[in-house]
Amino acid sequence: MSTTFYSNGKLFISGEYLVLDGAEAFALPTKFGQNLIIENAKDKIIDWKSYDYDNTLWFENTFSFDEVINNVESEIETVKTTLINILHEAYLLNPDFINQSEGYKITTNLTFPRNWGLGTSSTLINNIAQWTKINAFTLLRNSFGGSGYDIACAQNDTPILYKIENNSVEPVIFNPDFTKNIFFVYLNKKQNSKAAIHAYNKHKDQNLAKSVAENNKITNAILHSKTLKEFTRAIERHENHLSDILEIQTIKEKAFPDFNGAIKSLGAWGGDFVMVVAEENPTAYFQTKGYETILTYEEMIL
Repeated sequence: MSTTFYSNGKLFISGEYLVLDGAEAFALPTKFGQNLIIENAKDKIIDWKSYDYDNTLWFENTFSFDEVINNVESEIETVKTTLINILHEAYLLNPDFINQSEGYKITTNLTFPRNWGLGTSSTLINNIAQWTKINAFTLLRNSFGGSGYDIACAQNDTPILYKIENNSVEPVIFNPDFTKNIFFVYLNKKQNSKAAIHAYNKHKDQNLAKSVAENNKITNAILHSKTLKEFTRAIERHENHLSDILEIQTIKEKAFPDFNGAIKSLGAWGGDFVMVVAEENPTAYFQTKGYETILTYEEMIL
């Protein structure tokens, strides 16, 4: 007998970085995600296998309950070390899943390529939290860190506004007529969120209250845009605002200055997906630039 848990992936539409300092974040759960299958086993061990979207086995290991309880670490950061740390933090919050079990066979399955950056870690953490009956936001904070917006997406099937204070989640309606003009392009580069947050903390404006207030105004404009023109203007405003704070070029200035439309980084700047807003389908343009993964709004968003 097995039990399956599932969590949605995520895309950070507005409020990146500043969400850590109290700004509103607008995010969309994706049609892609990850499941976690739990089966009982013996010998006080966990037999773990993780599969990519194409059923390729990308991680396999076996470790003991004692390793989880004692948070046994390797000198080198490995997938096993990270996984044991997450399970250890879950054990501290609710030891019953270890103390009342004989062992586990665990399988995870992604429905998106794990280099896409749609939430390999956040979907895993939320699934583990569901399984062990603990608070996923607390587990994230005690293990990976971060704002928690990705956990909110993992748990919700609608667009959300998220605030880090009290992990506030507000389901919102976002279904404009121009979703046919919104595309998502993978930049062929996985971005390190922790490194990006460190860079933000180094460069962020000292007048945070003003920056947060400006972010919230822009987020409101994005969420309530009635026309493609209004949406494009709000997206460009958001990019310019963060560009000033981070003291780096926008992705459009850096890589696509000749593109006829708006391009917005999503989440950590410099990698993963960007959102493209254009009157015409931009697939041919990006393919000529070497970017083959281009999804429509309908294909990507839940």
